[in-house]
Amino acid sequence: MRAYSMDLRVRVLKDVDAGMKTAAVAAKYSVSPAWVRRLKQRRTATGQIGPTPQKRGVTPGHIRYGDRIREAVRQAPDATLAEFRARFGLPLSRSALARALTALGLVRKKSRSGRPSRTARTSGRPGPGGRPTNPALTRTGTSSSTRRGPPPT
Repeated sequence: MRAYSMDLRVRVLKDVDAGMKTAAVAAKYSVSPAWVRRLKQRRTATGQIGPTPQKRGVTPGHIRYGDRIREAVRQAPDATLAEFRARFGLPLSRSALARALTALGLVRKKSRSGRPSRTARTSGRPGPGGRPTNPALTRTGTSSSTRRGPPPT
């Protein structure tokens, strides 16, 4: 949302100074009465009527440390996030470093250390409409988590 123009602010304060009530000024310029009150309070407190600059958050790590992150990945493409932080002195948390790698489009080569997953299916293929092909495999009835409990006393 954009800030109201200085021209509008000056006109609103001119009408307020001329003696118009806050609600009447707000209706005349199609702004909220709260905005008119805050504008008057700000002028009284600080003498300023211009819009305040937008507050920005912390600059993301991929912008601040992008070159260092790229160099770290180039030197050690199979390092873990914790190793990147310790070895290259990157002042980011693991999650922030992971987000930075994604934002920079960098891919880390991960070496497999565990057994490969099984390639056999663990469940049957669904039949028409997504139902299992063998109805005997489908459990019917209720479980303790779906059964209604005793009525309250």
